[in-house]
Amino acid sequence: MAQMCLDEHARISGDTETIVRDLATFPLPAITREYAAAITSREPDPTHFALSERLIEELEATSFLAIATPMHNFTVPASLKLWIDYVVRIGRSFASTPAGKVGLLKDRPTVVIVGSGGFHTGESARQPDFLTPYLRHALSCIGITDVTFFLMQGLVAGSEAGEHAIAACRSDLVRYLGR
Repeated sequence: MAQMCLDEHARISGDTETIVRDLATFPLPAITREYAAAITSREPDPTHFALSERLIEELEATSFLAIATPMHNFTVPASLKLWIDYVVRIGRSFASTPAGKVGLLKDRPTVVIVGSGGFHTGESARQPDFLTPYLRHALSCIGITDVTFFLMQGLVAGSEAGEHAIAACRSDLVRYLGR
């Protein structure tokens, strides 16, 4: 679904340059003690921010962001949480002010495609959804507020239900991208 989204966006917008960061195939390393210390230091060693800087620069190079993620135990999987931990960085992607965090990155249209075995919205919802509000808040913290979620729910409710969820998501994405 993510590749279809990227292809359709490129076709419609003419923006064919794509940066793909596959966190499942190429997982990020865990946050180190040195990185954590550097975040809170008044004079941090910039070498501890190399990966964070690269990930933030990838974001800055995009005019459109697509995130495809499963919902794991009501929220984002560990691999996406780790990416968030690297890109939400004080003094770089957000500023701390008396009013709270202020994003320093330019807003851009952002699509979040969420796959879930169960249902977390609508009449069939039987589980809470902490993913949507958490991810919306984390992205807004760095300045990305134009976020639209596309849900594929009930993917383990049988092949017919899964096919319906995928088809509905694909249709909604195409309609959104074509607006």
